[in-house]
Amino acid sequence: MTMTTQDALRELLSDPDPSTRQFALIELEDTAGPEHVEPLIAALSDADPVVRKLAIGLLEELGDERAAPGIIERLADDDEDVRTAATTALRDFRDAAIASALIDAIRHPHPAVRRGVLVGLRELRDQRALQPLLHSLEDDVAEVRQEAVVTLAYLRLTDAIEPLRQRLSDPDAGVRRLAVGALDFWNGPALLESFLHTLRDADWRVRAESAIVLGRSKLSAAIPGLRKALGDAYWQVQKEAIGALGRLGASAAADELIRFLTHDMSDLRKAAAYALGDIRAPEAAPALRALAHDPDVEVRKAASRALEALAAEAAT
Repeated sequence: MTMTTQDALRELLSDPDPSTRQFALIELEDTAGPEHVEPLIAALSDADPVVRKLAIGLLEELGDERAAPGIIERLADDDEDVRTAATTALRDFRDAAIASALIDAIRHPHPAVRRGVLVGLRELRDQRALQPLLHSLEDDVAEVRQEAVVTLAYLRLTDAIEPLRQRLSDPDAGVRRLAVGALDFWNGPALLESFLHTLRDADWRVRAESAIVLGRSKLSAAIPGLRKALGDAYWQVQKEAIGALGRLGASAAADELIRFLTHDMSDLRKAAAYALGDIRAPEAAPALRALAHDPDVEVRKAASRALEALAAEAAT
């Protein structure tokens, strides 16, 4: 079967049998051209989800800007596979006109569309999206705010620093955690107090993310807060605080970290061993040697590496 005109494709896509419509699009995969764009756009509203998904894939391959509005509407499709296909297609488009269509749809009434639009804008990295994105940080739907934070992290524009900092107090823990990660790009003294504040957040995931970011800050002023985090009720936060103290070379915390070498949780023993090796704490050597018979091979490996680091330090 050869399709070379809009009319031929329209005729096949009007067949009452969905399998016929599906077959028409499958056959078109190697021969689709600009003349097929309009019938394919019409197929985005087909009653059959497989037809809609196939149409999206063909339009993605053609990369015609005329398809953008129709694909954007499919972000709210009832079928998950169609929504995924639409998100992928919009993310892969690189035309400036596609960016314009996405920016125009950033305030779409359907939350699923707003979320998908934000994902599509990440790869385009169009600075025209800044103001609409800042508006999305105030969206009523937490999932939309989350996507806005991640997209702003991709753009890395300094104008986004303060709006992102404000999201550190967002009512949604997911937004707060993502905002911590987004602000990591500008990690430094100006954000230290903000990260120390989120290190005490009500949600443990936010606290864990904050510990990671503080460990990358290279700021010794972060050490007292991280030492307090060693007593966190969640082991995940303790683990990240241990690693952060190691990266910061927090020799003052060596005794506290040594105590973790006998913790019941192997993840914490391992983290402490690596951290003590990073700090080059000679007083940790006896406790590290005692881990030679630890039941966890990863703990033994971490202890061995830490002892090698201590030996190398002593030899200099």
